[in-house]
Amino acid sequence: MNPVSPAAQPAPSGGIAGTLDRLIGAVTETAVALLVVAEVVILFSGVAARYVFHEPLIWSDELASMLFLWLAMLGSVVALRRSEHMRMTAVVSMVSPERRAFLDVFAVTASLAFLLIVLWPAYEFAHDELIISTPALDVSNAWRAAALPIGTMLMTITAILQLIRVGRWRHVAVAVVVIGAVTGALFALGPVLRGLGNYNLLIFFVGLVSLNVFAGVPIAFSFGLATLGYLGITTDVPMPVVVGRMDEGMSHLILLSVPLFVFLGLLIEMTGMARAMVAFLGNLLGHVKGGLSYVLVGSMYLVSGISGSKAADMAAVAPVLFPEMQKRGAKRGDLVALLSATGAQTETIPPSLVLITIGSVTGVSIAALFTGGLLPGVVLAITLCCVVWYRYRNEDLSGVKRATGGEIVKSLVVAFPALALPFIIRSAVVGGVATATEVSTIGIVYSVLVGLLVYRRFPWARLKPMLVETAALSGAILLIIGAATAMAWSLTQSGFSEDLTRIMANLPGGPAGFLAVSIVVFIVLGSVLEGIPAIVLFGPLLFPIAREVGVHEIHYAMVVILSMGVGLFAPPFGVGYYAACAVGRVPPDEGMRPIVGYLLALVVGLIVVAAVPWISIGFLN
Repeated sequence: MNPVSPAAQPAPSGGIAGTLDRLIGAVTETAVALLVVAEVVILFSGVAARYVFHEPLIWSDELASMLFLWLAMLGSVVALRRSEHMRMTAVVSMVSPERRAFLDVFAVTASLAFLLIVLWPAYEFAHDELIISTPALDVSNAWRAAALPIGTMLMTITAILQLIRVGRWRHVAVAVVVIGAVTGALFALGPVLRGLGNYNLLIFFVGLVSLNVFAGVPIAFSFGLATLGYLGITTDVPMPVVVGRMDEGMSHLILLSVPLFVFLGLLIEMTGMARAMVAFLGNLLGHVKGGLSYVLVGSMYLVSGISGSKAADMAAVAPVLFPEMQKRGAKRGDLVALLSATGAQTETIPPSLVLITIGSVTGVSIAALFTGGLLPGVVLAITLCCVVWYRYRNEDLSGVKRATGGEIVKSLVVAFPALALPFIIRSAVVGGVATATEVSTIGIVYSVLVGLLVYRRFPWARLKPMLVETAALSGAILLIIGAATAMAWSLTQSGFSEDLTRIMANLPGGPAGFLAVSIVVFIVLGSVLEGIPAIVLFGPLLFPIAREVGVHEIHYAMVVILSMGVGLFAPPFGVGYYAACAVGRVPPDEGMRPIVGYLLALVVGLIVVAAVPWISIGFLN
């Protein structure tokens, strides 16, 4: 969770800084909103032309890819301006207000240092792309690559403006001195560090990354600083190569589904589709003990199958259920604990962004991941429901009215268009109608039509803020993927991947030992780095090892995703838990004790999924 820091406060209304900040905000927010709309139109047109009119648009994917890098970079600008880049604040929130204010300034200053270092290499990289022409549109690839230096420049200006409006120049000066001293010391020790070989991986990718992450520096910039430091001080790799690796990580067309599914998640909440599904489940189960808790588990499962974004899932479900659950005597801490646990439970439900990321970086079939992810979520839902049954076995339902059969049928009819969407999405991917990227546009068009024609709920005034929110979240995610890709490339070049392969392949216990170690490792990684950066870093390294020791790649993907989910939503470090608290408007300390039982249930379910491969691969063709 990203609390509002001094650097995130609104810009002053007057002065050059305030005017420039508002100008950047107006331009970038309008641009990203139009880019999201353009991507939807282009990709949906490609699907319609190919599947309906049998006349493929050979240029659609190429144009979508060009615009995608602009969406990613300008979305990162919007996220930085809003202070919405992902950062771990568990340690920052524990210190005194004065130290917290300094760490907030330090986070912005460290981010600015990365941007200043990478600005010129980004320009050089884009300039080198001038001579390359795209195959379908036959235009210079510099039109696409220019997004990197322009986005970096806008983020640099934004970071400077944030420091200006903080107004705590002593904090800024101290942060600059600290960063300068560390940088100077590392360069001075360059000859010594070059002689240390792969021990530098511990210094830069464990030590430096950990210090930055725990100090509250956004994860993307923490990765970037460590990678630039390692390559710049201990190797002779040109800096434009780093930018190229970042570009490679952010430019996979499959990742275009990230902003599109985020937007789809916001749409289903706005159009009332999520509310209709929850209402149906409430009528079906609301009269049994713990019934609304079962509804929460089931609703998160269904909504996850549509939105692909955990934040969107929780925001769609919690406001509908929490008030009634509290009326029935449920404690706020237990509610937010269960909400957080269901976030971990549904990480494998397609079209999960983590599933899409795994497919992007490892080459595993997206369609197979979508099929394999359904049943593991059911297994964890069952273990959570066992805890719900135990905790609510004595619930007083004397004042609860049971829904009649007619009311249940009526709510089913109302909810049917919403309930059909997950099946439409999965069928389109598995049936070959659309790719995992294109299918999101089918869901978006479907949701718009259902909102306008069926539920008659489509507040147009909310559309642009939703598009901007989509771009900001996507930009934050994609910048992490870009930075993590550069770091993963550095690890590979160092020979670390071969060492890791040898160690993991020779673990005692064969496949079972490999899975057990992977579970522990990814629970830790999930709590510290979140799922997507952890997957980008270690997925390309560990998935080949899994195949070598005899673990099916789909089975391994499910174990890894669920392990990261447990870490992501487990306090005190898991940022997903704090996001659940923010959605439920519950202080984090109230959910600490209740979540223990749910976490144990998740671990039991995870062990079952790991021990029984059929749960993950039984329905694959």
